[in-house]
Amino acid sequence: MKYSARVSSSRRKSRKAHFTAPSSVRRKLMSAPLSAELRQKYGVRAVPIRKDDEVQVVRGTYKQREGKVVQVYRRKWVIHIERITREKVNGATVNVGIDPSKVIITKLKLDKDRKALLERKKGASTEKGKGKFTEEEVQAMQDVD
Repeated sequence: MKYSARVSSSRRKSRKAHFTAPSSVRRKLMSAPLSAELRQKYGVRAVPIRKDDEVQVVRGTYKQREGKVVQVYRRKWVIHIERITREKVNGATVNVGIDPSKVIITKLKLDKDRKALLERKKGASTEKGKGKFTEEEVQAMQDVD
């Protein structure tokens, strides 16, 4: 069901918007979930990934491997992690691209902008018990019958 008249639900247009997205939009699309401890600490589920964050791979060939993010390659929609490399045929070593959704952030690189972002996101999620029923409302609903 379509909720907003201004947003297209066309598969074709959605894919075009995704793959031709500018770097500023890709930053947000390339978000990664936080580990359980960080989620508890900050009250935030996911944040856009950045260089110098420490991550753990949770899917694929490199599952369970940990390391620091060396590069966020927005053009290719991947991140490069410190010790996750492979050898090319000519002997050169290259970083292996990992999808940001397949990692969890275990340690954040915090600066003033990142702290502000976490505060903003936390404030939005704790918005007066959004989506939760109070005891009085539950009681009132039972009395309706």
